Amino acid sequence: MSKKKTVTVPGSKLKIIPLGGLEQIGMNITAFEYEDSIIVVDCGLAFPADDMLGIDLVIPDVTYLKENIDRVKGFVITHGHEDHIGSIPYVLKDVNVPIYATRLTMGLIENKLTEHAMMDVVRRKVVKFGQTITLGSFRVEFIRTNHSIVDAAALAIYSPAGVVVHTGDFKVDYTPVFGDAIDLQRFAELGRKGVLALLCDSTNAERPGFTPSEKTVGKTFDILFEEHKDTRILVATFASNVDRVQQIINSAYKFGRKVAVEGRSMVNIIDVAQRLGCIKIPENTLVDADLLKTVPREKQVIITTGSQGESMAALSRMAEGTHRKISVGAGDTVIFSSHPIPGNEKSVTKIINRLLQKGADVVFQDVHVSGHACQEEIKLIYALVQPRYSIPVHGEYKHLMAQAKLARELGIPKERVLILKSGDVLELNEEEAVVTGQVPVGDILVDGLGVGDVGNVVLRDRQHLAEDGVMIIVMTLQQYNGALLAGPDLVSRGFVYVKESDALMEEARLVAEECLVDCLERGADWNRIKSALKDALSEFIWKKTKRRPMILPIIQEV
Repeated sequence: MSKKKTVTVPGSKLKIIPLGGLEQIGMNITAFEYEDSIIVVDCGLAFPADDMLGIDLVIPDVTYLKENIDRVKGFVITHGHEDHIGSIPYVLKDVNVPIYATRLTMGLIENKLTEHAMMDVVRRKVVKFGQTITLGSFRVEFIRTNHSIVDAAALAIYSPAGVVVHTGDFKVDYTPVFGDAIDLQRFAELGRKGVLALLCDSTNAERPGFTPSEKTVGKTFDILFEEHKDTRILVATFASNVDRVQQIINSAYKFGRKVAVEGRSMVNIIDVAQRLGCIKIPENTLVDADLLKTVPREKQVIITTGSQGESMAALSRMAEGTHRKISVGAGDTVIFSSHPIPGNEKSVTKIINRLLQKGADVVFQDVHVSGHACQEEIKLIYALVQPRYSIPVHGEYKHLMAQAKLARELGIPKERVLILKSGDVLELNEEEAVVTGQVPVGDILVDGLGVGDVGNVVLRDRQHLAEDGVMIIVMTLQQYNGALLAGPDLVSRGFVYVKESDALMEEARLVAEECLVDCLERGADWNRIKSALKDALSEFIWKKTKRRPMILPIIQEV
């Protein structure tokens, strides 16, 4: 790596504060702070883990931004994937500052703001590649990159302490499906002038070699369409992969097929991309799914969501036979044009098995390329940018460590390769880079219309209910003297099937009754009665069943 110094102005240090997106896939959001100015790069969500029962989305804790709202100058967004824009409508209700993004990214953000009735209250500016915007003490330049969605950008963030390059999610694609190749020349120019730090995408840092061009998938589709001339073709892919959708449409047009799109997110993204000219659909190729019955089956192509086995996605409903428009069976070829995200393998396998049982032919190999850089592309960016400090971002801990190893192999000293955790406050300038503290971070859970009202206690209760069920004890006491007027009666849900467990339930009722009478004789207050009933029944049920259902005593007073 180059030994030259970056050009800096004496003064405060630059602070880099990741509020999410480190040691995990998703929920990318990072604050950059210099004196009285804060800018925020990306504002993504994460999807719930298996143990987050009933949770729809996970968004970042932005307490730090709320506490410093007067200094926050704006959100700068690298591209339009959910893990980079999904939290915007939720976060901007508390931190309403301008948003800066490229055209397709802004189009997708505006879709979200429209859904949340926020279009009139959020300021927005579409930025072109090569354009620089000034936000307080910062200037931010948008640099063209390639990814699995159009209009992805890297950022050059200029501060008085030095220049930081943030790659966003990227790959090096010399033959992109839409638009121009990554602007490597600009990365090199920045490197020659001096870059203080590089924040680089780590998602594929464990994979050797180069990520293939997105165009290679187009050739695969042509081969598959040729091989399956006599069947209807369904292709499941990520809704946001506009280039992939473009290539499916190109192959369909080449083979004289009509295309229908299923899945709300897919329809919305294609509508925005078409309006902005980011996808080109030949005339009379796209048809409404309702009109498919007028098209011969072997001339149909259906592009759908559900490539990750999501239970409510269109493909899942087709596999389960609950889709109201499309049923899948013999004479259908289903192509999975994605790799399962870690954690989704079981769901995807389940969908594949259901489709095969229905008689469909399923293709799930070699019909996908990643949108993220592999090792040689990461090395190329390092060689061009020549950063003083390496700060791997976007990935689980193993991905960050894999990139850190690459950076050290490229000659960056170990002490200048910095593995951060979400919440770390990194202060840096030309002389040093030190983690000086922590800010509040964490998961805010979204359940229906509730944001943050479900926490760890509620999740533990849900887990408890899911594992062992609930037993409710109902009794009626006299208000003035505490005399037992009715009960105790036991109600069970998710614990045992009552009709086949009469003896157990009656024994449990007698245990509860004995405990209750004892408490009343001692003049115990209601809280002690409830606690005693829980303890007595828990002990009895554990001895009999080795289970621990949730026990809820309910006392009615008359």
